[in-house]
Amino acid sequence: MEHPIWQEGVYAALKTAGVRQLGYVPDAGHAHLIDAAHADNEMRAVVLTTEEEGIALAAGAWLGGQRSVLLMQSSGVGNCINMLSLPINCRMPLLMLVTMRGEWGEFNPWQVPMGSATQGVLERAGVHVRRAERADEVVEMVAASAALAFDCRIPVAVLLSQRLIGAKVWVK
Repeated sequence: MEHPIWQEGVYAALKTAGVRQLGYVPDAGHAHLIDAAHADNEMRAVVLTTEEEGIALAAGAWLGGQRSVLLMQSSGVGNCINMLSLPINCRMPLLMLVTMRGEWGEFNPWQVPMGSATQGVLERAGVHVRRAERADEVVEMVAASAALAFDCRIPVAVLLSQRLIGAKVWVK
């Protein structure tokens, strides 16, 4: 499967930012980043059983002198709310890339509530949120968000809109 060029640029931006660990819950919207990390000897890709484990992974990476990124879908944001107190209270960086669901072209009504609430929930929890809608802005946004997270030691989430990543299609 061929991926849009912006996905390659996002991976390059993460590498340039010094990210060496990538935690993820499997998601088709992040497939290129996941595949690229598994193929890269300089990157450690860690599959998670729940998104909140990714916050602990990021904290451990930081304490061990490495930078990480957490990949998740908007439906997983709700699993992280309590754990977000760790990077906030300990002044640790947390970079999250969140593929959105429940938006443009959504077929699954179960995805709509959290998709609608994701940005507000993250902001109320103290996370700095950026939202990428267009392919021409996403690489620069990820690079700037990585700098913000790691230089200022704060949690930052980049929401990748459903229109940007492409709506999932129900296959019968």
